Amino acid sequence: MKSAMTPISSRALLATALLLLPACSSLSPESRLRAGLVEAGLSPQMADCMAERMVDRLSLAQLRKLQSLASLRKSHSGKASIEQLLHEAQALQEPEILAVTSSSALVCAF
Repeated sequence: MKSAMTPISSRALLATALLLLPACSSLSPESRLRAGLVEAGLSPQMADCMAERMVDRLSLAQLRKLQSLASLRKSHSGKASIEQLLHEAQALQEPEILAVTSSSALVCAF
């Protein structure tokens, strides 16, 4: 009996698998934001709560701008406070980023 899979379909399957492989290993925007907030010095619990809310409310371009906040921890000794995080978010000069970051911080603090 002849195999149902021809050499062309085998190659197509392999090509598809190779294209999908990087997608499996890359982090989601939420994971990246969470890691960045932890890197900035927030507690893992606070970062988890805020990242979950923020990825639903901000665009990918806005989330990319937030990546610069990971430098917070390097510029301050110890853990970053919410006040420092909001100050840095305000410096991005994006009202929506500041509003979403502020509201997420407020909700997640309780």
